[in-house]
Amino acid sequence: MSPEPVLRGGCLCGGVRYEVDAPLGQARYCHCTRCQRRTGTAASASAVVPEGALRVVAGEELLQGWQPPDGAEKVFCRVCGSGIYSRSQDGTLGVRLGTVDGDPGVRPALRQYVANAAVWEPLPDDGLPRLPGPHA
Repeated sequence: MSPEPVLRGGCLCGGVRYEVDAPLGQARYCHCTRCQRRTGTAASASAVVPEGALRVVAGEELLQGWQPPDGAEKVFCRVCGSGIYSRSQDGTLGVRLGTVDGDPGVRPALRQYVANAAVWEPLPDDGLPRLPGPHA
């Protein structure tokens, strides 16, 4: 019998469900243009987890990935479009906090690629470190 997962989550349509067997690592907001277009929002929030810690328990056949030429693979539900996680070349995943059931147990600790922040939503004065970043 495997240990109880640390957290569970899934997509909007409910077809994809996952469990994570390790605590989430550092969480962050990403303000790059790619994340803005992928989510339709001013920033995406995600947290790092080792690749082997996330297990898809339903709907693996619904997952599709998109690999940009210069970044992490974006994995989403091809039915409802929910972004579930990204997969970096170093083997870590960026779990989208909005897909977690309940409290993920972490809070974003920084804002990255703020040089590309949406002009229509000013960055909040929340005291988080801001990394300008070259990524568009």
